[in-house]
Amino acid sequence: MATGAGDRNIPLSMRTVAFGVITIFILWVLLFKGATLSDYESGSCHFPAIFNFGDSNSDTGSVSATFDRIFPPYGDTFFGKPSGRYSDGRLLIDFIAEELRFPYLSAYLDSIASNFQHGVNFAASGSTIQRMDAKLCAAGFNPLTLDVQISQFDQFKARTLELQDQAKSSDIKSKLPKSEDFARALYMTDSGQNDLHYGLALTTEEEVKKSIPNIIAQFTVAVEQLYEKGARAFWIHNTGPIGCLPYFVVKYPPSPDNADQNGCLKSYNEVAQEFDNQLKDSVSKLRDQHPDAVLIYVDLYSAKYSLISNAKDYGFLDPLGCCCGSGVVDCGKKTTVNGTETFGSVCKNPSEYISWDGIHYTEAANKWLAEHIVNGSFSEPRVSITEACTKPS
Repeated sequence: MATGAGDRNIPLSMRTVAFGVITIFILWVLLFKGATLSDYESGSCHFPAIFNFGDSNSDTGSVSATFDRIFPPYGDTFFGKPSGRYSDGRLLIDFIAEELRFPYLSAYLDSIASNFQHGVNFAASGSTIQRMDAKLCAAGFNPLTLDVQISQFDQFKARTLELQDQAKSSDIKSKLPKSEDFARALYMTDSGQNDLHYGLALTTEEEVKKSIPNIIAQFTVAVEQLYEKGARAFWIHNTGPIGCLPYFVVKYPPSPDNADQNGCLKSYNEVAQEFDNQLKDSVSKLRDQHPDAVLIYVDLYSAKYSLISNAKDYGFLDPLGCCCGSGVVDCGKKTTVNGTETFGSVCKNPSEYISWDGIHYTEAANKWLAEHIVNGSFSEPRVSITEACTKPS
């Protein structure tokens, strides 16, 4: 390498020290931003952990461990038994974990044989973004709301840092994230469906739309809290086409002028779209406010609606049918409808259905969705999940 006259006048030892200082500074900057040299060289991320927050769409066992255990036939397709998931098999979060080469996330509230080395799942079925009040409680929604899940994360992080510093047992440490993993982890959210479900069940579409700004404001606070705790990489799912859930289509059959081309409740989907539009705006503002963070907005609504609209092309039967139960007759349970006792039986081939039980998706549908979102096709910015730690150029 050629050197200038000024360089020749500087002793070699001083140049070596200066080079070393510069190198250390660059490494420090990269680590501070939650990345490694290999991340920037390869264009991919190496997340050490996932921390997930949400509802039944991503709950891997919180509610089952806390309240009544989920019953058969849930879990039959993949796990061969109930696994704490409201599906016949794996959820979207499970396929994402596979994509990032992680074991499936243990639920924070499941104390039996859990391993949190590669992250924690705080999602709880029936939870909302809105904080629990008397109306939500009376409607049967879960008290483990998003703000409670954030509090659980705070406690988990604080306790983990204590144990990493104090615990003498290597076995304990091996089941927990490393201290530096919290800054480099992927933080995922999938919330909002129950907030809309609650409103649509008890009020009108217009009343639900009026409530959305307050719901989004509470979601924004949750993201800000995670950011303050050191989170820098976010993967945020919007909510899906709630008007296409068999539960709503069966319970509230759409009139001809309120049915879209797929037979979904048009007005209910418009509520979901309004929620998603405001969520997208919120994520965009957070992105502007925190330029050192990466916030990926994932349009799960469009992915799910595409699957429903083209169901037969992808090997699925009636896109508004469900495999277990009938949407209003509970899956795997005896239910009395109009004085007649009915059993929510299971279809022969769950892989032919999008909906498992009228509200939750089958493993086959979750797998399809995972394959179509992890590559960034439905993301803004258009970034794959394996690149979600670096800002797009």
